[in-house]
Amino acid sequence: MKKALFVGALCLALSVGFLLTGCGPGEDKAGNQTTCPMDGGLIDEEIYVDYEGNRVYFCCVACTKKFSRDADAQMKKMADDGVILEVIPE
Repeated sequence: MKKALFVGALCLALSVGFLLTGCGPGEDKAGNQTTCPMDGGLIDEEIYVDYEGNRVYFCCVACTKKFSRDADAQMKKMADDGVILEVIPE
């Protein structure tokens, strides 16, 4: 019982922390991408797809293939989540 209360309190504290900082899944405090849009893993900056002027980072090559199947829907989801993508470097 004590363990369940502790876990519940921890979840509540983390949720409040996300609300106060403005951070959510896939973004840091500024809104920049930090997690893979396909499976939520941490991004590897060596693995990316350039799409419509933006660079989208992924955790693995398999996720780039999943992204390519429905890129427009994934881009919309990231925009709806407030994730700020890097503009393709020149």
